[in-house]
Amino acid sequence: MAYDEFLAERIVKILNDKRVNFEAKKMMGGLTYMVDGKMCIGIVKNNLMARIGPDVYEDALKLDGCNEMDFTGRPMKGWVFVEPISVDMDEDLEYWIQLCLDNNPFARSSKKKK
Repeated sequence: MAYDEFLAERIVKILNDKRVNFEAKKMMGGLTYMVDGKMCIGIVKNNLMARIGPDVYEDALKLDGCNEMDFTGRPMKGWVFVEPISVDMDEDLEYWIQLCLDNNPFARSSKKKK
């Protein structure tokens, strides 16, 4: 198992409850949820990967279990990893998902390959 499948089920339930159209894609050794063709939420191993945007980024990093997303040695502003203990409760997971959904209209989509 490359990612937490129970966390994936919980994310799908919340997105469905919110009536969000999304597409799940296996990506980066984990699972990514695309909303409006843009990466919005994901799972890497047991961590939630959240695209929360630059406006709430600094405040989010002050929360327990929230860390900079760093794949290359340079943190990606607007993206965070959230440790499993911080999304253990459904309300906590829903909080992070809502931050991602609130940011999604302002997020840029990646360039499509031809």
